[in-house]
Amino acid sequence: MTTAPSRPISSFPTEAAICPDQIQNLRQNFQSNPSWRLSQNAITQVGLDDVAINREIVTSTDFTFSTLLDDWKVTNQKQSGRCWMFAALNLFRAGAMKMMNLKNFEFSQNYTLFWDKFERSNWFLEAIIETAERDIDDRTVGFLLDRPVDDGGQWNMFVNIVQKHGLVPKAVMPESKSSSGTARMNSVLVWYLRGFARQLREKLSDGASIESARSMKDEQLAVIWRILCMHLGTPPTEFNWQWNDKDREFHRDGMMTPQAFAKKYVTIDLDKYVCLVNDPRPTSPTGRTFTVEYLGNIVGGDPVKYLNVDMDVIKSTSASVLQDGEPVWFGCDVGKMFKRDIGIWDTDLYDYEGLFGSPLALSKSDRLLYHQSLMTHAMLFTGVDIRDKCVQRWRVENSWGEDRVGRKGFQVMNDNWFDEYVLEIAAHQDRLSADLKSAAAEDPIVLPAWDPMGSLA
Repeated sequence: MTTAPSRPISSFPTEAAICPDQIQNLRQNFQSNPSWRLSQNAITQVGLDDVAINREIVTSTDFTFSTLLDDWKVTNQKQSGRCWMFAALNLFRAGAMKMMNLKNFEFSQNYTLFWDKFERSNWFLEAIIETAERDIDDRTVGFLLDRPVDDGGQWNMFVNIVQKHGLVPKAVMPESKSSSGTARMNSVLVWYLRGFARQLREKLSDGASIESARSMKDEQLAVIWRILCMHLGTPPTEFNWQWNDKDREFHRDGMMTPQAFAKKYVTIDLDKYVCLVNDPRPTSPTGRTFTVEYLGNIVGGDPVKYLNVDMDVIKSTSASVLQDGEPVWFGCDVGKMFKRDIGIWDTDLYDYEGLFGSPLALSKSDRLLYHQSLMTHAMLFTGVDIRDKCVQRWRVENSWGEDRVGRKGFQVMNDNWFDEYVLEIAAHQDRLSADLKSAAAEDPIVLPAWDPMGSLA
């Protein structure tokens, strides 16, 4: 029996320890400052954000827009991480409602969730097969095992689902208990998938062929299928579609497959859309495409691919698309400088620096480098306010329902926040300059699996 090599114990010098005199000095300094004591009283009673809130930002932020597209209700992803799906389907439904003359309509988010979970399970198991010769504590293997089937995703991943499996109306595959609250289902899936990963690695380490491992994988996927069907329902292969429009006129398409339904009612050309990101890190040159190792969901689908551009390109593209009457899918770091109940994002919304007497010294690039920022949420721009050719603010359609979120689920993003925390949009390639269109077609630089640009909205 071999013994694992020992690792050195961290050894810091004794002068690095916090000493009693230092603690006593900190106590005295805090107690001698009346402003700090007053802040302590307030924060311990009502919480940090209610004390740090900048009232001037709240009262000066307008909820009107020079361009406003939405006249529909927001959707609700409930206790799930499906924002990227909801945002994309909300983009699609704007055109579908117009085609069908409906006031309200939703594509089934449960249907796309089923196929993402099933396909991503296959993606994960294939990645395990591909990395089977690496040590179990290899950083990439560890990363794969940490995140087998997240709820989150990326624009290209959603396009892959639609192009392979199509879409259905929400009425055809409605929400289930587990689609509205995915945590318990996910915990079971992860448990099984990690066990399947062990089986595959052991089989291959014993000298089995890739073909034999894939045969085992097929048996494992049959288990995943059963789990998903029990939690989410079985996805339909065809359905009858008919409806009464907002003028009470009756329409019937008859029997349709999900692929036929998507082809008819998704009014944007998914093949022509490009993901534009703003990654200002010194290691990420603008005008180049990137991808992230093992980021994806469908084996054989298109890779996740980003074109890194200046923030002005993302901003001007978003504004022009909105002014032309189409919403914009985007990803951002949602929780920074945001108050959910009033529905406002602004870089100065909370005066943490004034409250604590110290600057928050991280730029957008630094926040990515030092693990302070990631793309954590995807939503939809449905309006913009432009005055004297300058953008003032953005209208945001979220997917957190109407209650206790902004104004019936719609929120306002002041333009300074856009610069700092918006990271990605999806846009038609015809919106790009000739140089950027050419750059978008280039092979991408491959970033490691744990790179922050591989985060899932």
